[in-house]
Amino acid sequence: MSEHRRLWWTALLVLAVLAVVGYGLVVRAGGAARPAPTAAAARAAAVVAAPARARDMGVYITGLGSVTPLNTVTIHTRVDGQLLSVRFQEGQLVKSGDLLAEIDPHPFEAQLTQYEGQITRDQALLDNARLDLERYQTLSAQDAIPKQQLDTQQSLVRQYEGAVKNDQGLIESIRVQLAYCRITSPIDGRAGLRQVDPGNIVHTTDAGGIVVITQLQPIAVVFTIPEDGIPAVLDKLQHGARLPVDAYDREQRRKLSTGSLLTIDNQVDPTTGTVKLKATFPNADGRLFASQFVNARLLLDVKRQATVVPAAAVQRGARGAFVYVVKPDRTVAVRPVTVGVADGDDVAIDAGLTVGEPVVVDGADRLRDNAAVTTQAAR
Repeated sequence: MSEHRRLWWTALLVLAVLAVVGYGLVVRAGGAARPAPTAAAARAAAVVAAPARARDMGVYITGLGSVTPLNTVTIHTRVDGQLLSVRFQEGQLVKSGDLLAEIDPHPFEAQLTQYEGQITRDQALLDNARLDLERYQTLSAQDAIPKQQLDTQQSLVRQYEGAVKNDQGLIESIRVQLAYCRITSPIDGRAGLRQVDPGNIVHTTDAGGIVVITQLQPIAVVFTIPEDGIPAVLDKLQHGARLPVDAYDREQRRKLSTGSLLTIDNQVDPTTGTVKLKATFPNADGRLFASQFVNARLLLDVKRQATVVPAAAVQRGARGAFVYVVKPDRTVAVRPVTVGVADGDDVAIDAGLTVGEPVVVDGADRLRDNAAVTTQAAR
């Protein structure tokens, strides 16, 4: 009985092993029967594509420049004396005629009083001399006095007249000095940092002055362009065209202000091959600051409805510029193009591409002609 049971368990174990081996073969056979991916699907590259579009493109000339005020005035005292008060705040916007500072006027007021008294005395002497002259003229007509006495009196009258005029000049001079005791702004602009404090004695020969006033509205930008751009700029200026100029920050990301070209310099710098241009800006928001470095973009012309693609789509090779055009069958074709002007992240295509054709803007480094691709739209 025990021998019979052992044979039964042995047979059961053999059947179990055969079942496991058979299941493994079936699974392997099933896996081998699954269809393998096609070679084209395995080689397809994922790219980002964007269609060529039409838009107006500006033709720009760019140059590095600096902000230059149209007027900068260093305020000096025109009389020597003690600075009594400063009537402006540092950084304040001031108007022409605004009071900036006051010099002690008392020494000049004392001189004015002195000269007014002097002219009163000389005027009285003149009046008396004229009365005497009238008497001498009457006596001379009657031959009662020598003619020499009449001539002497006439000379004395002219001397007093000269003395009175001299006194009048002295009075006007002192009044001018008194006016100079009130220092006013000659222009509209922004006041800089104060160079001297109230209570100090200021002199007309002081080098630093009291404060510097800088005109900010309007303001100018002087920038340079290559000499090759001179003919195009001169042609526009000679025809009276208004050429817009945009001022950007150092990184050329933020536009600070928009103005217009004023003039072009009369000579080329032989060391750099560039010429200076000057543009004016209203600067109503005060974003442009004196001596600030900016990137200037001069708009020469506008190309209407140009074919435009992202600049990343344009590739460079031994034969020149080209783009990868995505065909309807999900493959790409190498298309030689003629590149035009650039504006920001866009570039104009003058020849080789039509509006609406999709071009690869990301992933082109993995492509070749007729390569299969899977595309997704550019964000």
